[in-house]
Amino acid sequence: MGQIEQGLERALRTRPIPSSTEARLRFLLATHRGSTRKVATVLGVSQRTVQRWVTKRSGARRPPGPLQVRAIEEAVLARWQPRIRARRRAQAEAEGFVFHTRARFGFAAPAGSSDDPRVRWITQDLPGEVARELFAARDAGAGEQQQTAILARALGHAYFREWGRRAHGLHVAFSDVEFADFSIG
Repeated sequence: MGQIEQGLERALRTRPIPSSTEARLRFLLATHRGSTRKVATVLGVSQRTVQRWVTKRSGARRPPGPLQVRAIEEAVLARWQPRIRARRRAQAEAEGFVFHTRARFGFAAPAGSSDDPRVRWITQDLPGEVARELFAARDAGAGEQQQTAILARALGHAYFREWGRRAHGLHVAFSDVEFADFSIG
């Protein structure tokens, strides 16, 4: 998961996901009303394996392996705060969001301008159309590169060209993203 994807995920949540594997398993069990069979189906393991992970008896307890820990994390992320995520997404698509980033920006511009890429801190309000385009691309399975291109085009228009008031013909290159955060609402 890239920086932009992580930033979008953080923006859609109001509470952090459980941090320990045990807490994540408890959440999955609560989501599936205590059924180890349903949790096992979701994780692609046997029911007995889930029972070994959550048992209270110390001698019978077995910790999940690295692949299972990743599967548990993905299952929790997919089920964490679904109504809040939908509400925050709708709000971002309607009202826009604030994008905070530190990344390397370069330009393709007419002669006489400095097109050398350099690291910049940028905080910029972006409209709901950008949020709709970004979420649609993410839903379609777009990678970090396509999401970066969407944000570069939006930042070029909003930040560098000041909504079309200056620097006509400037094309922004956006790379080496150190962090990307989104503020909704």
